[in-house]
Amino acid sequence: MADTTVRHDESGGATRRDVLDVVTWSAVAIGAGTMVWPLISSMNPSADVLALSTTEVDVSQVPEGAGITVMWRGRPTFVRHRTPAEIEEARAVPLSALKDPQTDEERVKEGKDAYLITGGNCTHLGCVPLGNKVTDDRGEFGGWFCPCHGSHYDTSGRIRKGPAPLNLPVPEYEFISDTVARIG
Repeated sequence: MADTTVRHDESGGATRRDVLDVVTWSAVAIGAGTMVWPLISSMNPSADVLALSTTEVDVSQVPEGAGITVMWRGRPTFVRHRTPAEIEEARAVPLSALKDPQTDEERVKEGKDAYLITGGNCTHLGCVPLGNKVTDDRGEFGGWFCPCHGSHYDTSGRIRKGPAPLNLPVPEYEFISDTVARIG
């Protein structure tokens, strides 16, 4: 059995074997690092993915009573500039009348009640509902209407009628100025 603990020459200095061990293990560590680092680096999101993680919307370009569709993370996202009557109508609905109870105040940012930002896919099968244009069929509740299977959303994006089980989702967003919202 080789004695691995005796590594010094008689004068107490490092032996040639000690130097070879240090060089070998250093080479192994550097080799392992150069093989593992690209693998770990490949798991980070690419620059184009990071660029799509947020989007900024100038809400001053959205006329009152209308909406626009912006793409965020490859999906349509609705930005609606609601009228005072639409806000009042949304807030007058009792929670007991909703399939997915949520108040209007929970779905908008305080002080920016006129702007509603929601996901733009029906929660039934992922269709894109109508309702952003003033001339669109907005359904029985004045919000959005999915003609594919008949889901009706109100002016707060809450499901009111039809097969869709949930409200239109409200993404993470914040207003970074009086007129610009950052989604994501």
